[in-house]
Amino acid sequence: PRCRRRCPRAQGMQQQLPPYEVLPTEVNMEEMPRSTTVLMEEPPRPPRDHLVWSLFTTLYGNFCCLGLLAFVFSVKSRDRKVLGDYSGALSYGSTAKCLNITALVINIIIVVIVVTVVAVMVAKATNPPPQYGYNPFSGRT
Repeated sequence: PRCRRRCPRAQGMQQQLPPYEVLPTEVNMEEMPRSTTVLMEEPPRPPRDHLVWSLFTTLYGNFCCLGLLAFVFSVKSRDRKVLGDYSGALSYGSTAKCLNITALVINIIIVVIVVTVVAVMVAKATNPPPQYGYNPFSGRT
């Protein structure tokens, strides 16, 4: 009783057991009807290998060969998946995903920097700096 008050988990485990009855002695187990229970489980969903994403990262954003590395890990993940090694496929697939995300973030940062530099250069080229000491109407001041 003392543990039941302290351990609600143990009390919950006792309540989860299905009710069982003791068979009377005159009942023989051989005379009881037999039944078979078959549990149908869905096969585990195969892990993603991110092969297409890695291919596009390789072709369009291959900063420091991160896209190529992601593609290699994606191919390894697909090979593991074909062999039925889902834990290995999951490991290689998550590595490919991390490499793809890293390459994507670095490429976005590079694009933002390039667009900013080009915008600043265009702004400087279209707006020449004012020339002090020169009046266009009267000449030099």
